[in-house]
Amino acid sequence: MDRFQNKYRIASARAAWWDYSWAGAYFITICTAQRQHFFGEIEDGKMQLSNIGVLADVFWHEIRHHSQQLELGSFVVMPNHIHGILILNETHTNDQNATGPIVETRHALSLPQPHTSPGEQRFQNQGKNTVSSIIGSYKAAVTKHAHRLGFDFGWQTRFHDHIVRNDIEYQRINDYIELNPSNRGKDKL
Repeated sequence: MDRFQNKYRIASARAAWWDYSWAGAYFITICTAQRQHFFGEIEDGKMQLSNIGVLADVFWHEIRHHSQQLELGSFVVMPNHIHGILILNETHTNDQNATGPIVETRHALSLPQPHTSPGEQRFQNQGKNTVSSIIGSYKAAVTKHAHRLGFDFGWQTRFHDHIVRNDIEYQRINDYIELNPSNRGKDKL
């Protein structure tokens, strides 16, 4: 396990060679805490959403109103997780200029950082309109409104992403998401 400021931390699950503000399609999976069935159940191959499941569905579709240059691909709410495709249409942060990448901080003056990889820059500034900031805001919105309505709810601490690399892979993932409720009996988790 890595150490940061003399404390142990879990290494990032994000690809160190990729900047998650770059244009591209991202397959996202977010699980509930302890994989509890907060979002409802599948009956006859169709998802029957609980009240928290409705929140998860509505707030996913609200993402496009809060993030610039973003499209939403296929999406499904399952009993204990969600799957969705986020499509960023334009690079938002860390633009290149003559002096190198721009690293913006939230609490201090921003200074260009020479020769840093996208993974190293991620720890300096998450940025806005990155996959992590979008998913963090989504998870926070669902949690806040679930708690406001008196529901006991929690997410797993992280999320899984996959950078979609071509049209064939996009179609395979799209089909997987759309058929997920009807294939639920084949899924061990």
